[in-house]
Amino acid sequence: MELTRFEKARIIGARALQLSYGAPALVKTKGKPMEIAESEINKGVLPIVVVR
Repeated sequence: MELTRFEKARIIGARALQLSYGAPALVKTKGKPMEIAESEINKGVLPIVVVR
């Protein structure tokens, strides 16, 4: 199932907030929390489920 741009933005924002509070990253990437969250969602490693 493909995510809409709104779902994707919400998930990236929530994950970036978690990373900024010290959550461990799920990918080996350096950068700002927003960049890490984007790479995590693009690689498909986030255990987040969207209920429609």
